[in-house]
Amino acid sequence: MASHSMHPTQHDTDFEPYDGPAGGWGSLNSLAHHVAHHAAPTALAELPRQNKPDGFACVSCAWAKPAKAHLAEFCENGAKATFAELTHRRIGAEFFETHTVTELLSLPDHDLEHFGRLTEPLRYDPQADKYRPVSWQQAFADIGQQLKEIAQEHTPDAVVFYASGRASLETSYMYQLLARLYGTNNLPDSSNMCHESTSVALKEALGVPIGTVRLEDFEHTDCLLFFGQNVGSNSPRMLHPLQEASERKVPIIVFNPLRERGLEEFTNPQRPGQMLVGKPTRIATHYLQVRPGGDIAALAGLCKAVLELDDAAQAAGAARVLDVDFVAEHTTGLDLFADWLRGLDWTAVEMESGLPRAALAEVAQVYARSSAVIGIYGMGLTQHKLGVDNVRMVVNLLLMRGNMGKPGAGVCPVRGHSNVQGQRTVGIADDPKLVPLDTLARQFAFEPARHKGLNTVEACEALLDGRVKAFMCLGGNLLRAAPDHYRLEPAWRRQRLSVQIATKLNRTHLITAQTSYLLPCLGRIERDVGPTGAEQTVTVEDSTGCIHASRGHHAPAGELLLPEARIVAEIAKATLPPGTQVPWDAWTEDYARVRDAIEQTFPDDFRDFNQRMGQPGGFGRPVAARERRWDTESGKAEFHVPPSLCAAFEGDGGDDVLRLVTLRSNDQFNTTIYGYDDRFRGIQGTRDVLLMCESDMVRLGVEEGDMLTLQSAARQQGAGPAREVHNLRATRYNLPPGCCAGYYPECNPVIPLAHHADKSKVPAAKSVPVRVRKHTLPSEPVI
Repeated sequence: MASHSMHPTQHDTDFEPYDGPAGGWGSLNSLAHHVAHHAAPTALAELPRQNKPDGFACVSCAWAKPAKAHLAEFCENGAKATFAELTHRRIGAEFFETHTVTELLSLPDHDLEHFGRLTEPLRYDPQADKYRPVSWQQAFADIGQQLKEIAQEHTPDAVVFYASGRASLETSYMYQLLARLYGTNNLPDSSNMCHESTSVALKEALGVPIGTVRLEDFEHTDCLLFFGQNVGSNSPRMLHPLQEASERKVPIIVFNPLRERGLEEFTNPQRPGQMLVGKPTRIATHYLQVRPGGDIAALAGLCKAVLELDDAAQAAGAARVLDVDFVAEHTTGLDLFADWLRGLDWTAVEMESGLPRAALAEVAQVYARSSAVIGIYGMGLTQHKLGVDNVRMVVNLLLMRGNMGKPGAGVCPVRGHSNVQGQRTVGIADDPKLVPLDTLARQFAFEPARHKGLNTVEACEALLDGRVKAFMCLGGNLLRAAPDHYRLEPAWRRQRLSVQIATKLNRTHLITAQTSYLLPCLGRIERDVGPTGAEQTVTVEDSTGCIHASRGHHAPAGELLLPEARIVAEIAKATLPPGTQVPWDAWTEDYARVRDAIEQTFPDDFRDFNQRMGQPGGFGRPVAARERRWDTESGKAEFHVPPSLCAAFEGDGGDDVLRLVTLRSNDQFNTTIYGYDDRFRGIQGTRDVLLMCESDMVRLGVEEGDMLTLQSAARQQGAGPAREVHNLRATRYNLPPGCCAGYYPECNPVIPLAHHADKSKVPAAKSVPVRVRKHTLPSEPVI
């Protein structure tokens, strides 16, 4: 058992602008540091298997895995995720006997995860304020009994079955079936926090809830448009096809409030010549720093400029700029959209987007000259009040020139967690319309609930008003990822039951319910040996809709760890009434049987599942829009007129209100903090910063290094303490005026739960109304 310090880690801080490329020696140096300080000696041997057909799917991002893999098919953050999972540190009963939960709550997130892997099942003892060991049999029996009692005393809808994006397709399918057999559709997941806006928008516009682009399309494109996606930190393996596109002289046009180094320059660590010469590859040919919340205006300006080019071409008798044949055969709604564009005033477009007309017109010219264009975006579009409309505007732009359903063209949302898209594919969805309930009913001889369940925001709202009595969590760090934790944490403690299936300790585990369990599971990189002694394989879906096999080879972190699928099966057996026609034991003996069941439920997506799962590069789900088939209400791809150029800024007014953008550093993944350095932004040793543009600092009387309190300026305050984050260092940065930026999840407390995207209810974390004030007296840090 490793020793563990209970003192928060101290770090030297430094703030120097970074002008180097993404990748390169900076990436190698960072990995060397993590190998030396965090990884088990055996972790390095696993990296050659990462994202390979005979190895394991990365446990962090969901970017596509090529059929012809690079020698090192991992990125800096993917390697950090592997090192974190294969840490040599362990925590079990001895650790928790030494430390109370209250003591642990005083530590920062990084230190909690840094303690290492959980190794045995634990139950919280409120008298001692400690987690105590419990046998698996006792844990399953008690959880099952409490779930049965909650259903009897209240309703099955008093329980929420939350899932992060980590679990395999097999476990996810079993988990959603457990929830539905229990009697609820309360199946929120981490996609509700990020790309639900995508699922809603693309389904409305194209008839499919996922992107239409595959990895091979990058080889055929002649223009790439980026919106609100930081490839250098969030999906660095994507830099390989971007580098190749740049070398083919493909225009790469970026719209993002911050200038991200991964979209400016890249040095490929797998090219020794480039590393030695030190000459990086230019990525972006055009970089437009759009105002946060100004994406609709920027896209409207592009579309308006394209329409003006088409009008000019018609007047001159030249070839049309719009793809009129595609529009006529495959789309509906262009006339209304064009009328809306013509009625827009360029002054309003410039004001809302923060971009000059000339810059938008120049980009429109490039777009008009390109025959195959991919529109790429991330949470910089989805996490807004009008996030669904943002996505639909990207689709509008692509449809105008027929950039959908042909090689090298289409829409490409970049999902985050490694199987977050796949979980939805196999049934983790709160909306029963998205799941073949009739098929499940026949397959397993039960009558599923037909009413809509709770998504993540709705589940948090139900927690606040007392309707939720228990949270089952398949991974994740929900209380840290969600907004409004000042209100959510006290409500969480009032629950009857909290069950956390996890690999490592995080803050949500320390906010205890009346009964709380920590159930440690195998990680994806570890060897999963079934009851019969056979090694198991799982599957995941990447963000381009391709399904991949994943097999762990590393020895498990502890003898008592169970696979996630086994934990779900045992809870189901302890909870559900006798006679349930699900072969839980047979499924945990051989996951191929789960895949057979998945294929029966979703025959179109998973034809010959077991036979095809090992295909290099994965096998693609059928995506109708790739073939120009549109499963929409009209039977065609649909143009959309947004309600406005910009969502009503829901602050309480005043010139001192800024728009906060929350960010990830290149030393983290989601809520997991690997370290305190954000190399690309020149910040070392701290995450307690607020990035501000120089003109706003002057206007508000803020100087570099001032300590600030960030306050919510949202009108919908709700009950509870003021929404504030303290002790943030004012740091000058290249940002559009009127906005500021800070790290996620540290800045989440200032985001009201009600500040979310229309329709999708994704927290609108990329445009939050806030104020800043300087400290006059030292403030206590808020963890």
